[in-house]
Amino acid sequence: MSAAQSWLQRCSERVQKALAQTLETADTRPARLHAAMRHAALNGGKRFRAGLIYAAGEALGIDDQQLDPLAVAVELIHAYSLVHDDLPAMDDDDLRRGQPTLHVAWDEATAILAGDALQALAFE
Repeated sequence: MSAAQSWLQRCSERVQKALAQTLETADTRPARLHAAMRHAALNGGKRFRAGLIYAAGEALGIDDQQLDPLAVAVELIHAYSLVHDDLPAMDDDDLRRGQPTLHVAWDEATAILAGDALQALAFE
């Protein structure tokens, strides 16, 4: 693994942990919504967008801990966009990263609400 790949892997693991801590647990009421949000946001990905946040911070001498909320926000926006893009009215995809898309795993209404909630959480 190259130094760049190793660095991006470290950023990916960091933001994955921060995302897991930011999102409510899957059993928090309304449990169906929170489980769907976790499914959308935590099911992998390269986390390249978060890597850009950490790279800019590194260039400016900003500590990673201060950048975590920004990295989480950009990943939540990305997850929201994928959820809505996968909907039947858009691309109507059944799989995302080898997992059922939200509207397949739950239903279309839950997918819409989860996507909207991910977007709102990103701005929070």
